[in-house]
Amino acid sequence: MKKNVTVVAALLAANVVVCAQKTAPDSLRVINLQEVQVMSTRATAKTPVAFTNVQKEQLSKQNFGKDIPFLLSLTPSVITTSDAGAGIGYTGIRVRGTDPSRINVTTNGIPMNDAESHSIYWVNTPDFASSLEDLQIQRGAGTSTNGSGAFGGSINMRTQGIPSRAYSEVSGSYGSFNTHKETVKVGTGLINKYWAFDARLSNIQSDGYRDRASSDLKSYFVQGGFFGEKATVKFISFGGKEKTYHAWDGISKKQLETDRTYNPNGEIEDNTGKNVVGFYDDQMDNYRQTHYQLLADYLFSNTWSLNVGLHYTNGFGFYQEYKNGRTLKEYGLQPYYLPEKPGVEQEKANLVRKKNVGSDFYGGVFSLNYKGEKLSATLGGGANRYTSDHYGNVIWVKNYTAELTPDHEYYRNEGAKTDGNVYLKADYELAKGLNAYADMQFRHIRYTISGRNDNWDWTAEPGEMQRLNLNEHFNFFNPKAGLFWQMNKNQTVYASFSVAQKEPTRNNYTDGLFNQHPKAEKMFDYELGYTFRNERFTAGLNLYYMAYKDQLVLNGKLNEIGELMAENVEDSYRMGIEASIGAKLTKWLRWDINGTLSKNQIKNYVGYVSDYNANNWKEMYTQTAINKGNTTIAFSPSFIGNSLISLSYHGFDASLQSQYVSRQYLDNFEMKENSLDAYFVHHLNIAYTFKAPYTQGITAGLSIYNLLNTTYETNGYSQTAALYKDGDKKSNKPVLSSDPRFYPMAGTNVLAHLTVRF
Repeated sequence: MKKNVTVVAALLAANVVVCAQKTAPDSLRVINLQEVQVMSTRATAKTPVAFTNVQKEQLSKQNFGKDIPFLLSLTPSVITTSDAGAGIGYTGIRVRGTDPSRINVTTNGIPMNDAESHSIYWVNTPDFASSLEDLQIQRGAGTSTNGSGAFGGSINMRTQGIPSRAYSEVSGSYGSFNTHKETVKVGTGLINKYWAFDARLSNIQSDGYRDRASSDLKSYFVQGGFFGEKATVKFISFGGKEKTYHAWDGISKKQLETDRTYNPNGEIEDNTGKNVVGFYDDQMDNYRQTHYQLLADYLFSNTWSLNVGLHYTNGFGFYQEYKNGRTLKEYGLQPYYLPEKPGVEQEKANLVRKKNVGSDFYGGVFSLNYKGEKLSATLGGGANRYTSDHYGNVIWVKNYTAELTPDHEYYRNEGAKTDGNVYLKADYELAKGLNAYADMQFRHIRYTISGRNDNWDWTAEPGEMQRLNLNEHFNFFNPKAGLFWQMNKNQTVYASFSVAQKEPTRNNYTDGLFNQHPKAEKMFDYELGYTFRNERFTAGLNLYYMAYKDQLVLNGKLNEIGELMAENVEDSYRMGIEASIGAKLTKWLRWDINGTLSKNQIKNYVGYVSDYNANNWKEMYTQTAINKGNTTIAFSPSFIGNSLISLSYHGFDASLQSQYVSRQYLDNFEMKENSLDAYFVHHLNIAYTFKAPYTQGITAGLSIYNLLNTTYETNGYSQTAALYKDGDKKSNKPVLSSDPRFYPMAGTNVLAHLTVRF
């Protein structure tokens, strides 16, 4: 705590210094510095893909503590989730029904997705929105990018530019669940015409909506740059440190009615295994992640420019969890004898395990850009290397009388991934208003895993931790092409076709069949769009059809040791219509709405169910195949609708945000009892900005989330099983039984906020 106070005091002192250098009241005006950004992966106004740009001003009007996914919840085809129920901590985002492992995320063109899981954990970069200039969400395959494949969307973030004059800003918020956020920002402005620096420190803490679902998040952002007439160089470093109590497990439907905030993580059971007698205090996830970027560009002429980015990310973390009644040999531990039962060998015990991961990710990206009168072209790409070390320890065993060495290690494995790509994209004006677009990417991946996994392999004799020995290579060619037509000053139309390919994730391998590896996925994306725009009214319509070959889905099937696995399904698709309308009703009142109507299907789906009434666990793994035929893909609502009514009048700002999401199934069997109910939720933001002596302005406001106290859930998981009449498998067809788990969202909750700009 003392350290935090000292750092904040130092930054506040810096505020005084930089503010004393001001000579004009418009010191926050940003001049056209040549910004150092690798922007070649972004879509432009004439690129024939579906995308939404979110500007810094839009982010700042919502950025009071919640994670970036919740700041994007009103963009088309987007759904957000929160384990803790309040939008802070572990959160997720889905685009067009696709999960986070299929959404490509970059910062300044540099990959942010974890190279093994393909997901981005927003909890590792808390309050990153405070350091963003803008971001772009592309839906579908989008343009060629760096990192993992975009199978439903991509999020391209650009860090903030450096204002030309010195500035400082202090902001804070406080509200429900003891949630609070403190942010301090300072900047030097231009020094000696060429140099500039700025920095941010943030602290976010929350108890969470669910029991013990606390978050303690720290982050920083610092950048400095040289801005010449033709050459610019910028060094950026940002990072976060998080400590969150597990809220990774959902609760039953009955618990939703009786105790919505219940969190089963950390349960300590008595000797019978039937009663919970307490909760483990250190059921915590701890992770630190630090990013470094060195970005440079050079203007050769008015038509040619070069962008280069080097990067390095270091991460390390661990989590501890209390496990009840675990078999000791699965952890490399010997059975033991209790003094009161000297002749009875104890093969199971309650224990605490610690899982650790360390990783390094480094490489470079580049783009050589040409912009002529009719032709714009980019040659770009990148090469990246990722290494990881996964290992686990047993740090405590209840009543253990045998020897337990400090940090007893029971598994260790190493992963390594090399990822390289090169792309060439061009936009050519065929005729006045008519542009052709082409984009070709070649991507090569090599991925290896070696060592012991954290799963016990009972198929081996006499049993051992699962052996991992993977060496996979992939070569992908991803072409894209389209046409863009500016019909007149108000109307445009576009059409495009894209191919995207994606390698399996780490879990697809480690939880797959031992002697059979999953195949890569392929998507064919067709897009057709129309927009109308004038000074008071905008409208857009986009039709898409995304056909998948060998899409990896969880189908209930188990591998040899009982782990749920994803399996390639040969034929599946997503198709839909995205519509948006925006109207400036008066000078101070605007209404924007968007909606997505879609159909998301697996053709000829075969799912697998286990018999949870089986006599033993080995028998339970003998599964029954259920031929469902054509079925809806899990977590893919048929309709998403958003509304934003915003008012801005003489310093007063207010907005009413509303979102409707239709039913989502938790697996691919389409059972109503195994689904998320449709929900309609509203949020209200109000703020007032006024002038005050010695400041550039003060903004005070209040955000009321879930205004009407709606009871809803945005995420969950299925536990579908097979039941047989009288236990007779030979003469009876199985009846599907569902016992799903859910992640409840908070009822009405508030955050008050205050920002002072100098």
